[in-house]
Amino acid sequence: MTSSNLSELSAETYVSLTTFRKSGIAVATPVWVVAEGDRLLITTAPTSGKVKRIRHTTRVELAPCDMRGNLSEGAVPVSGTAVIRDDEETLEAMDAALKAKYGAKYTAIRLAQKVRGTAGQSVAVEVRL
Repeated sequence: MTSSNLSELSAETYVSLTTFRKSGIAVATPVWVVAEGDRLLITTAPTSGKVKRIRHTTRVELAPCDMRGNLSEGAVPVSGTAVIRDDEETLEAMDAALKAKYGAKYTAIRLAQKVRGTAGQSVAVEVRL
């Protein structure tokens, strides 16, 4: 892994996370991402398609994008491996980093999850480049 790739991706507001179906078909999703040590963390629901795909194929690609998933001009995807984490230590580190980076937007999303009764139902996608 190069620390410059990690730093560059973690500085982006949105990153396209590409996961792969069993058939090999790529599925890209725009996500928020934060760096925590030598890894990138992404929050998602435990029943999301991303989680299902990562559980059978750990290969992922990341590239800067906008909120709709359109890749930034000249963006070159970076390959990595992903695992799903649901341990308290990782979730707390991810939550604190997301709060620090995205501020009121992240707080509003967490509040909405509380209202819907889905608070605490997130997992972390841990990516190592």
